[in-house]
Amino acid sequence: MATRPTTPTGRPDGWTLLAAWGPCGFSPLAPGTVGTLGALPLAWAVSRLEPLAAWAFLLAFLALAIHAASRAGRYWQVVDAQPIVIDEVLGYLTAVAFLPFTWRTALVAFLLFRLFDILKPWPVSRLDRWKTAAGVVLDDVAAGLLAWGGLRLLLHLFPGVFP
Repeated sequence: MATRPTTPTGRPDGWTLLAAWGPCGFSPLAPGTVGTLGALPLAWAVSRLEPLAAWAFLLAFLALAIHAASRAGRYWQVVDAQPIVIDEVLGYLTAVAFLPFTWRTALVAFLLFRLFDILKPWPVSRLDRWKTAAGVVLDDVAAGLLAWGGLRLLLHLFPGVFP
């Protein structure tokens, strides 16, 4: 596969549009950030689920994200094409999983997730080297886990800041 997007032939299918998270991945500026913002309503909805249902949803969404990223990568002929932002959606869902969903936790999780997704510390950088659909998604899950851990630490250290 190419390293730069090629002009695709034909219209994107439903999997490709899912991987782009609707219009988010087609943003001309910072599609990954826009995709993360596009995850906010889903993150709020998942926060309302019982823990077992939330786990089931996240695991199902992981499989869905890998499949959608794979299909979209074939469409754009680039494994990690810029419009693919479903990985950011899952990464953000991971960052806020099982935490109280308030505007403060949502914002701090957003900032921490984007920081880890952009800087790619280990193990994010290791997973980012996997040039497969699973690698595309799992590096963002790892960034989400780092953000989740950072947010848990902040919640513990500053309980009055996060009501």
